[in-house]
Amino acid sequence: MLQSEILGTGGCVPAKVIANGYFDYLVEDAEEWIHSRTGIRERRFAEESESCSDLATLAARDALEDAGLSPLDLDCIIVATSTPDMILPATACMVQKNIGADNAFAFDMNAVCSSFIYGVEIADNLIRSGKYQKVLLIGADTYSKILDFSDKGTAPLFGDGAGALILGAGTSGKGILHSMMKSDGKGWDLIQVPSSGSRKPISAESIALKENTFKMAGRSVFTFATDVIPKIIDELSERHGIKPEQIDYIIPHQANVRIIDFISKKSGIPKEKFLLNLDRYGNTAAASVGLALDENRKNGVIKPGQLVLMMGFGGGLSWGGVLMQF
Repeated sequence: MLQSEILGTGGCVPAKVIANGYFDYLVEDAEEWIHSRTGIRERRFAEESESCSDLATLAARDALEDAGLSPLDLDCIIVATSTPDMILPATACMVQKNIGADNAFAFDMNAVCSSFIYGVEIADNLIRSGKYQKVLLIGADTYSKILDFSDKGTAPLFGDGAGALILGAGTSGKGILHSMMKSDGKGWDLIQVPSSGSRKPISAESIALKENTFKMAGRSVFTFATDVIPKIIDELSERHGIKPEQIDYIIPHQANVRIIDFISKKSGIPKEKFLLNLDRYGNTAAASVGLALDENRKNGVIKPGQLVLMMGFGGGLSWGGVLMQF
């Protein structure tokens, strides 16, 4: 049976390192305050001249090199992001130009921090249709561009980056085994940038009120995440006919280590099975799962034959998971 296999992965983070101490203006002893609450010690911020497409392009080139492919081999490019270069055109078209993928079609999609997982679902179905052979997915975000740096509840959480994945058609039995995607629009207002589109166009007034910056109801989002993550683990394990503890590794959206601690205790899955990099990169939104996947493939933590569950959750509200065999 035709299914999607991993051909290559890539990643990119900006060079500028922002340690917790940067936020001493917000709270006393920001290093301890932030780390104790989130697990984050530092993150990367794009330069003023760096955009989402710049990071996505570098991650794409890294994935192509890893896969041993030419850009001309690609049938499709998906950029999963909620911080595109501009409202139009699609950031994916800019990446297409940058890498010279002349044979591909390109588009963006946005499910906020679930975007990479949703993008895997789209790429997998394009391949399973039989019409497309190789799809490049890039999760990329530059949240440093939309943060309210006077808000201690959100400003220290986020970093910038891009994670890329190339999926190809195969029949080996490896690759994507099962997936699930969910959303609940009743919670759309919990994570938003109020003045950023046609509902409330950006104006001098909205800028003065900082309504063009990221807003999140942190406590409600924590409750949401700790409710849906166990359901993702249980449902995909059941579909594959295994117990959750038989999954070798879980790559979660890198939001907050407290969420992972809670899930580990609730599920009985050892924390060591959750592959994390948020201590170094913070919450990189759509990039977080792809970055962790690339890192742990290339450093040898993930080995052939292992079962890995990737999962995301975020604005919308949205959530989902993908079970893969390497």
